[in-house]
Amino acid sequence: MKDKIALEEHVSTPLNNSLWDSAGEASRNGKAYMDDVEKRLLDVDLLLETMDRNGIDVAVMSLTSPGTQALLDPAKACDFAVRSNDWMAEKVVSRAPKRLRAFATVALQSPRHAADELERAVKTLGAKGAMINGYTNVGSADGAQYLDEKPVWEFWDRVAALDVPVYLHPREPMPDQCRMYDGYPSLVGSAMGFGVDTAVHAVRLILSGLFDRYPNLIVILGHLGEGLPFLLPRIEHRLIKQSEGIGAGSLKLRPCEYLSRNFYLTTSGQFNTRPLHATISEVGVEHVLFSVDYPYESMEEGGQWFDNTVMNENDRRMIGRTNAQRLLRL
Repeated sequence: MKDKIALEEHVSTPLNNSLWDSAGEASRNGKAYMDDVEKRLLDVDLLLETMDRNGIDVAVMSLTSPGTQALLDPAKACDFAVRSNDWMAEKVVSRAPKRLRAFATVALQSPRHAADELERAVKTLGAKGAMINGYTNVGSADGAQYLDEKPVWEFWDRVAALDVPVYLHPREPMPDQCRMYDGYPSLVGSAMGFGVDTAVHAVRLILSGLFDRYPNLIVILGHLGEGLPFLLPRIEHRLIKQSEGIGAGSLKLRPCEYLSRNFYLTTSGQFNTRPLHATISEVGVEHVLFSVDYPYESMEEGGQWFDNTVMNENDRRMIGRTNAQRLLRL
């Protein structure tokens, strides 16, 4: 397929690089791997060349994790978001405006600023929504605000009014929640910790009633939904059975119904056919999108797998392009 759209693809900026130390990633993934990643995060020409070789027509770019979510000073976080969005528009998207789009960076340390900045990025800079890297640190590295919590609903109100999606992207679990990974540091990040943390975060959104208040709100999850097509039916079953505790009785729909109505799931970093078909059967082909997770994953590997995997050609076309066109109005 020669005109795919990918939408979990990443860049960095000099400002972002000055704030984050990649030593932890290098210790898990290897120095050579991270050297290549860091080179690609800053090289738009190499990005476009790689897209060309692998039949990717359009890529929606976002600032690499953890981005603004890990900044402890709210004022610095807000300034960082504005400068990052300006950089994305001026230094990335402008290089190939027919090929590159962007998700906005927002600072949930101030939900009102995040709402205003998302509106600016969408209406002035052409952003297609927002990329949020999990929980937002508040006060300390072990202080977190999740997207279902009431202070953030001011932000969701603006998202709903703008009618754009939010991509909920992983980040590492908080330091005080990593005891289960002791002795197995390779599991903390993308191998497992990312997915576990993001799956729980998405379930919080479902159970909070957010999608009852905003029925048209769309959240995008990568990695075939961080396991939720397989986990959520069991979660739903137990919540309905429970006579005490949170249950699911206050919701208008069953949890799995929100997954197939309010979420889109991408193939980023999950280039495996059987889980793809299981995901399609759970949420419907209309809610699955092609993505790679560049440069942490290979466009060659992801593109070749998708182009050659056993699939109905109409479904391939929908997942590879037309679903994203419709969702993002491309």
